[in-house]
Order: sequence, then structure tokens, then C-alpha cells
Amino acid sequence: MPDSLWSTPKARSLAEQHRPGELVRLGRQHRDWTLEALERRLGVSPSTVSRLERANRIVDLALLRQAAIEVGMPRHVLVTSLALGPSTGHHTDRVAGSFRQAEESPMRRRTLVAAATVAGPAALLLGLDDALADTPGPTRNAAQLDQVLNRARDLFDTGAHARLLEVLPGLIADAHAAADSRRDLDQARLSTVYSLATAVLIKTGHYDRARLTADRARTWAEVSGSPLAQAAATREAAVVLRHQDRAPAAQRLMLTAVDRLENTGLTTQPQTAAYAQLLCTLAYTAAVAGQRTEAVAMMAEARNAARRLPATPGTGSLFTITPAAADLYAVSVHWALGDAGAALEAGRNLRPEQFPTAERRARLHTDLARAWWQWGRPEQTANELLSALRASPAEIRDRSSIRAVVSDLVTRHPRAAGVRELAAAVPLS
Repeated sequence: MPDSLWSTPKARSLAEQHRPGELVRLGRQHRDWTLEALERRLGVSPSTVSRLERANRIVDLALLRQAAIEVGMPRHVLVTSLALGPSTGHHTDRVAGSFRQAEESPMRRRTLVAAATVAGPAALLLGLDDALADTPGPTRNAAQLDQVLNRARDLFDTGAHARLLEVLPGLIADAHAAADSRRDLDQARLSTVYSLATAVLIKTGHYDRARLTADRARTWAEVSGSPLAQAAATREAAVVLRHQDRAPAAQRLMLTAVDRLENTGLTTQPQTAAYAQLLCTLAYTAAVAGQRTEAVAMMAEARNAARRLPATPGTGSLFTITPAAADLYAVSVHWALGDAGAALEAGRNLRPEQFPTAERRARLHTDLARAWWQWGRPEQTANELLSALRASPAEIRDRSSIRAVVSDLVTRHPRAAGVRELAAAVPLS
């Protein structure tokens, strides 16, 4: 397909109006193809192609990407049409103006700082919302994008959720600027930034925002063509769906991703890690849905796959699953199935030193705490929660489900060992 088609006023207009389906139609008609001709190339029905071309909201991003390839649509045109490119900079001016106004009013500045201190992560969501609504221009750190991304991952791993929410807007801006290169690697990196944003939004219980960032992570992963970025984005999207009580949709999403990974033959360590991680998440999702047979079978397969992985994940890995981490998932799976005894048995040999990050060490203790609470042992529950608090306070304070356990402990067993200390350390109102 000649590039001249995609630089015509009509093509540019459709892209700027964010109408990717009509761009597919433009390319198809330019090739003198019928709906049936494109259908045969895509392996779908003519009605599916017709809906794709007429849709105001694209649901199947993989199908859209394949259709764009078939009709010769350049990647940058597709990206523009998906409304995910960086802004022209006017939003940056507005943000700068608001900062200047704050500087001109010391009282207002002190009020804003105090509000952010009291509200914690919730106040910092305002900046992230702005960046998601209208991507600002790159920051002065744009040239060190990889280093900034690694530091952001460290913030997640240490439970510094508020600080991560603070740096995410600039990281998103810089990743978008890098993705202007149209290189697969830069687009995959942008997907991982959105996946990281999704992970911290899930941690802090902001599922509607997490759904938005998860969708963007999947879009950029599809655009990049990276199977590993696609798997990572799919997992985060599935976790969001599970939290929104849409377990069947989450399972369908992950099963498709697992099939894709299996088709690679799992010949590399990253592929195997992605496969094991998705199976762990799939097993837990099945357990939450009460599907005991499926959950146990998937967990067994995940643990088998994880046995082929090293005890310590490589630096910068998208999937940090290890044999010990898979065993920890088994604790959660049995807890979700209501079998506290099996959960505690699965975690019997796990030790904090097997987990390289504070977030995972704290997760070990919170998962065991849930199992002890299910078993009816308040003192053991409090002991594990205190250990989690020492490893990463955010794993207690930012997770509503764990705060609920603390609240129940305080209400029902106020004199149990460790409960008073927990009550003093964890805000429950």
C-alpha cells in the first residue's frame, strides 16, 4: 500500500478524529477489497469486519491491529487513531500555570501540601488523572527513561505507593515521548509503564482508574507486537476484572494469553516465567470463583513450570515469578477455596529470605495471616500482620482487604497478643 494514502487529508482527519475502524475501511477500499476479502485474510465473519469498521469504540485490539497490517496502515497512523499519543503541550502550560498560581499564594500552597499529607495516595491521584486525560510533554528526565522506570519499579517493590503515584505522570509523559520513535521496544516500554500504573492502582483499590491504564497497557503491547508485554498487560487487566467481580471475563482473557505462550514452545526463560505467572493468576481467579478443580489443576501446572525457573529473578524482568513465589500463590489459592489447613501447609516451608522485595515479603505474611484468621487463630494472625507491617507498611495500610482483617481483630480479640500494637499502627477509619 503506497504511503501516500495515509498522508492524505482524509486519512489524517480520520486519525485525528480517532476513528481507526474507518481507517481500516479506507485501506480496504483503496485495495478494492470486499468485506469478504478482508474477512478471509483475518479469519473472521464479514459481519465482524463490518462492525470493526463502524465501531465507535474498539473492543478487540488484536483484531484491529491485524486488520491495520492487512490494509497496510502504518503503525503511527494506528497509534494516533487510538487517541493515545502525547498532547501538543497545551496541557503542560495549564499545569505550569497552576503551579505559578500556587507559588503566588503561600497560604494556598501550604493548604495543598497539608491536604496531600493527610489524604495520602488519594490526593496524588489528581496528577495522574490529569496525565491520563491529556498527556503532558516530556520532563527533564526523559533521556534517563530506563533509569527512571527502574526506580519506579523499586518504589512499587518497597511499598512506596504514594511516591510512585507522584512520579507516574512524568514517567507516562516521558514514555509517550520515547514511543514517538515508533520503535517496537519503545512502544513495549510504554506498555510496561501503564502496567506498572495499573499494579499500584490495584494495590490502592482504585479499580476504575486501573481499568483505564490496563486497557492502555494492552493497546500499546498489541501495537508493539511484544508477546511478553502483551502477557504482562493481559495479567494486569485480568486482575482488575477480578476485583470488579468479572472473574469469567478475566479467565477468558488469561486463557487466550496462556494459549499464545504455549504456542511459543516455552523455549526461553522469560516465556516460561510469563506462562507460570499467568497460570498462578488464573488459578487464584478460578479459586475466587469457587472453581476448585480448575484452580487446583492450574496451580499444580504453575508450580511445575516455576520449578524450571531460578530462585532469584533477573534484573528488570517483566515476570519475577520464582518457585517460592508460585508456592505463595498456592497459599492464596487454598485460602480462597476456604481450606485454611491446605493454605498453611502450602506455606509451611516459605521464608522471607526467599523473596527479594519488601512487597513480596510482606505479601508472604499477609497471605499467611489470612489463612490463620480463616483457621480462627487471632494471635498467629496478629503476629503475621505485624511482620508484614515491619516488611512493608503499605501492604497493610493501603489494602482494604487486609485492613478489614485488622479491624475484625481489634473488634473481636482486642486483648490478643499483638492486636493493640496493630491498632495503633494501622488507621482504620
